[in-house]
Amino acid sequence: MDLFFLLSKGFWVLANPGNFLILLLALGLLKGWRALSSGVAVCLLLITFYPAGDLLLQPLEKRFSAPTSMPQEIAGIVVLGGAEEAELSHLWQQPQFNMAAERDMAILPLLQRYSDAPVILTGGSGKVLNAEYRGADVQQAWLAAQQLDHRVIFERDSRNTFENAIYSQDVIPAGVDFNDPRGWLLVTSAFHMPRSVGIFRLQGWNVIPYPVDYYSRPIGLSSWRADLGRNLYELSIGVREWIGLVAYYVTAKTGSLFPSANLDISVNE
Repeated sequence: MDLFFLLSKGFWVLANPGNFLILLLALGLLKGWRALSSGVAVCLLLITFYPAGDLLLQPLEKRFSAPTSMPQEIAGIVVLGGAEEAELSHLWQQPQFNMAAERDMAILPLLQRYSDAPVILTGGSGKVLNAEYRGADVQQAWLAAQQLDHRVIFERDSRNTFENAIYSQDVIPAGVDFNDPRGWLLVTSAFHMPRSVGIFRLQGWNVIPYPVDYYSRPIGLSSWRADLGRNLYELSIGVREWIGLVAYYVTAKTGSLFPSANLDISVNE
């Protein structure tokens, strides 16, 4: 298990906004620091009513737009896992999905539109514990129930987006190139698309962004809502993704800090 993977998991335990605020609150109460405790309370009150995550998610989700017109021919399709609840699926013996289920749902219309294109679902386990449960296995079971699992190639060893890009190259059918000029549709959540595009491009993939699974709404009075759980969840998504962009850029896993539609990075040979 590589150091980057372990450090990223350990760091996020502390950096997760919910965990971080609770730790600060506990510290303030234990030390009797009323200013710190009050500050945390104000932050939680603000997050309860204002979806602060929109401020972070909007630029991510707007960075790449879905194709205005679908290409006639493509080299293939890569769908990034992460929508599957692998351990729950094992416990309840039926496929379970989370709020990013649009990633997997997108496979069905794309299979119909591009009947001859190879489709790769890449997703192992991003957990340190209980890593034997793999996201790709959940999606395979779901597609098997619809007799479509034979149409999809399942890559089940990757643990993060960087490994998605690398390991997917190993399962491409013979005679098909990942840098085919026709391009590969890259399917993932809209907030995750900038980092994914940067990673895949650096590994030599010719990708066409196909974002799904949007969260943010226009920022304004109409976006206010009293929902601490949802607001904190979306704030965590935004914080994690921006941290991921910086971390992957610093560790040379992507060639651009904030990848754009322009081919602005060099490609590894």
